[in-house]
Amino acid sequence: METSSVLRLAGMILIPFILVLTPIILGQRYGINQSRKFPDLQRTPVGSITGAAFALLAFLLAFTFQMAATRFDARKKLLLDEVTNIRTTYLRAALIPEPFQSDTRKLLIDYVNLRVELNNDPSRLDYVMTGSSRILDSLWNNTTKLPGTNLSPAIFSLFASSVNNLVDNYNQRVTMTLEYRIPVVVFWSLFFVTFFCMLLLGYQFGISGRGNFKIFTLLALTFSTVMFLILLLDNPRFSKLNQKPLLTLHHQLK
Repeated sequence: METSSVLRLAGMILIPFILVLTPIILGQRYGINQSRKFPDLQRTPVGSITGAAFALLAFLLAFTFQMAATRFDARKKLLLDEVTNIRTTYLRAALIPEPFQSDTRKLLIDYVNLRVELNNDPSRLDYVMTGSSRILDSLWNNTTKLPGTNLSPAIFSLFASSVNNLVDNYNQRVTMTLEYRIPVVVFWSLFFVTFFCMLLLGYQFGISGRGNFKIFTLLALTFSTVMFLILLLDNPRFSKLNQKPLLTLHHQLK
């Protein structure tokens, strides 16, 4: 793994951990200081307020995690759809005359080779995207020439729909992988609510005289793990899909 990827992954782990642990410690110290000045603070309904705040935090975490998980599932479905569309187009190419049949199947094999190459070396993303667009343009250009042959309209419509589905699937995968992410405002809201809740929890520990660093660390690890999973699922660079269907297709086409 590249150094930049390792640093980014470490940041995805450490930043949520620090975000949770720091306000707990600050809140505890402030609570201890205030309890010394005002002994009656232990009678205030801080526990009820803390419970309500954590209920809001749990809802926000579940909402954000659902967004990331749904997006991951959509990427997985698009991968399976792409494999299906490639296989369907390859099979339906047998219905069109030469030389379009051989050209189409060669282009599809090259298209799958690019996908496998990207799986082996993610740094070649730009090259693979350029090559994929070129192949899809060539496939569509070949399709537009088919009406000039003696191909029946029904078979032409069947083959053209396969090529069209392949193009649509490619555009959807690019959009879902590279452009659609959890909005930044959602992350800022999550971080703000988390910081406030942990500050309030630390304050409650401080005025009650309970809690220690081990408990705080365990709590920080628990919450930061959930946040890390959300960040991981939202980043296609780290939450890679199982490419077994594509690799199986690559082997079969060879």
